[in-house]
Amino acid sequence: MTSATHSSSPSIQSWLKAFRLRTLPLAFSTIAMGSFLAGAEAQFSWLVFILCFATTIFLQILSNLSNDYGDTVHGADNAERVGPQRTVQSGEISLLAMKKAMYVFGGLAFVTGVALIFTALRQLTSLYPIIFLLLGIGAITAAIKYTAGDNPYGYKGLGDIFVFIFFGLVGVGGTYFLHTQQFNYSILLPATAIGLFSTGVLNVNNMRDRFADVKAGKITLAVRLGESSKYYHALLILSGWSCALIFTFQNYHTAWQLLFLLVAPLHLLHLFKVLTNKEPALLDRQLKILAMSTLIFCIAFGAGLLLGR
Repeated sequence: MTSATHSSSPSIQSWLKAFRLRTLPLAFSTIAMGSFLAGAEAQFSWLVFILCFATTIFLQILSNLSNDYGDTVHGADNAERVGPQRTVQSGEISLLAMKKAMYVFGGLAFVTGVALIFTALRQLTSLYPIIFLLLGIGAITAAIKYTAGDNPYGYKGLGDIFVFIFFGLVGVGGTYFLHTQQFNYSILLPATAIGLFSTGVLNVNNMRDRFADVKAGKITLAVRLGESSKYYHALLILSGWSCALIFTFQNYHTAWQLLFLLVAPLHLLHLFKVLTNKEPALLDRQLKILAMSTLIFCIAFGAGLLLGR
C-alpha cells in the first residue's frame, strides 16, 4: 500500500483509467431505458435527459473512484488481483488526490442533480423534490460507501442489492418519473431487467476477483456462493429477459416491440462463456461484453417501443 501514498501529478491517462470508462455504458443504459419508456408515452424532455445523463455519469465515476480508493485502503486491490491494475494501488494516483477527485465528482453529481430536480419537478408539490433530493443524496452516499469508509457495504455482500436498486428501480423508475411526473407500475418490469443485468456485471467482476477478495476479507456474494455464483449469474440474466418479455406481451401492439430479441444471442453466448469458464482472468472480457450488450439491449428495446407506438 505504500506505493499508493506518494504519486506526483497523475497523468490524464491515469485519470481516464481510474474513471473506468468501460463501465459508463451500463450507467447510460439506466437513463436510456427510463427515457425510452417516457418517450413511448410522448413525454420526453431533452433537458431532463441531458441532466439525468450527466448526473448518472458523475455518480458512476464517483463510484469507480471510491472503489479504487477504498479497495486499496482495505487491501482488496493488491499485486495478486486478477483484473486490471488500479491506479491508487499501483501508485499512479495518490490517496489524497483520489479523495479530492471523489469530492469533485460528488459535488458535480449534487449540482447537476439539484438542477435536474428543479427542471423536472418545479411544477409539482414540494414533497416530490424533497423525495428526489433524498434519493440523490442516497445515491451519492451509496457510491462512496460501497468500498470506502470504515464500514463499506460492498465487503458484506450487499453490493448486489444496492446495484439492483439504484441501476434498476430507482434509476429507470426515477428517470421515467422525471420525464412524465407520474408513475406507472408496469415500468417496474423493464426497470427490474436493467437492474438484474447491472447486478450481473457486478457479479462477473466479483467472480473474477473472488480469490483475492477472500484474502482481503471482502465477502462479496460471489465469495459466499463460491462456484454457485455461476448459477446465480444465470438466474440474473434469465430473470432479466423474463421481465422484458412479460412487459412486452402485456403491452404488445406491433412486432417492432420484439426488436430486442436480436440481442438474445449476445447474452446467451455470454452466459455460456461464464458457465463454462475455468479461468477467473478470462471473466474480465465478459464484464465488458455484458455491460455493452446491456446497452445494446436497452437501445433495441427502446427503439422497439418507439417504432411500435
